[in-house]
Amino acid sequence: MESVARSQPAIEADASPKDPTLIYRQSRWTRLTHWLWAFSLFFMLLSGLQIFNARPQLYVGKQSGFEFNNTILEIGAENTANGPRGFTAILGHRFDTTGVLGWSGPPGQETPRAFPAWATIPSYYDLGTARVVHFFFAWILTTTLLIWLIAGLINGHIRRDLAPRVSDLRKLPRDIVDHAKLRFHHTREYNTLQKMAYGGVLFVALPLMIATGLAMSPSMNSVLPWLNEILGGRQTARTIHFTVMVLLVLFFVVHMLMILAAGPINELRSIITGWYRTDPPAQHDEPTERSV
Repeated sequence: MESVARSQPAIEADASPKDPTLIYRQSRWTRLTHWLWAFSLFFMLLSGLQIFNARPQLYVGKQSGFEFNNTILEIGAENTANGPRGFTAILGHRFDTTGVLGWSGPPGQETPRAFPAWATIPSYYDLGTARVVHFFFAWILTTTLLIWLIAGLINGHIRRDLAPRVSDLRKLPRDIVDHAKLRFHHTREYNTLQKMAYGGVLFVALPLMIATGLAMSPSMNSVLPWLNEILGGRQTARTIHFTVMVLLVLFFVVHMLMILAAGPINELRSIITGWYRTDPPAQHDEPTERSV
């Protein structure tokens, strides 16, 4: 996820090259939070899949078990006439996912497990280690996001750079067409699609993931007893948690594709060094920036 706090310190701005199209776009704090979030989400994803393997079903409601018919997702393995096969069942529809989900491993050494070894941390089954890794990076993500939110409200960054304005909404149809045609503009400001995408991640997806994670923790029941009720019970919270994870993975995939399509060198330079090359002023009439 591209960083969303921008500043231009005087010292660093003075070091700007004479090329007017090269601007200092990402502050040190922006780049630091970007990579902290990226690394945290990476380890949380892979350790979370290991935790999911301990009970590879998702339910809706406060309870689950044999007497309940509220399973919406199940990944498992079963014996068939052709040998063990992996399957994934979504809302009652079953799909053969042998080799990836349910039944996977090196040829001749396959084992029944929801997500394969290469997609989990640790690769072998160890629920305790997975929980330690998951919670460690979850607290890093939560703390960084909270500090970023407070700082963004104080310095006006959220209002100035992320909150969509009426003018942004008017540009939305053109932004959609430009992205569909892979026509990207390189300016300092975020365009409407970027504001909506980053706002959705930072103010909806990540807070919801944190809230559902807290709701699943038995130790939080005494501290926040109402949270579990609001989210529809622990099993529903777990399903929401998993769904948000899938949405974040999809966001990451689109994010990477947009970076590749719009110019990876410029984007990587921006998020590593802070310097970003913009279009010459005459190249477009209204300043809109590409979505990455």
